[in-house]
Amino acid sequence: AAELKDEQLYSQGLERLEGDFCPICTLPIPLPMDDHSAFNSCCMKRICNGCTMAAQARGFHDCLFCRTPHPANDAAQLAMIQSRVAKKDPVAINIL
Repeated sequence: AAELKDEQLYSQGLERLEGDFCPICTLPIPLPMDDHSAFNSCCMKRICNGCTMAAQARGFHDCLFCRTPHPANDAAQLAMIQSRVAKKDPVAINIL
């Protein structure tokens, strides 16, 4: 009976888009997402602040998803986005 009630509760409400979940911990990123996550231009993934803080506490400062060092300036960030556009990444095309 309790399982049925849980299933009814979880099936209510709106479903969130795939991009609303952290690809590291797979938990939904709280709204507003800009306040609770960071967007990585190297792989076009949004990582939650919890995963970022946990990685920094362990001494890891590169991208958590693709392991690429973060861009040093805006020109390097633009170059990363353009390389993703060249690979026909729809998220990068939308950003550019």
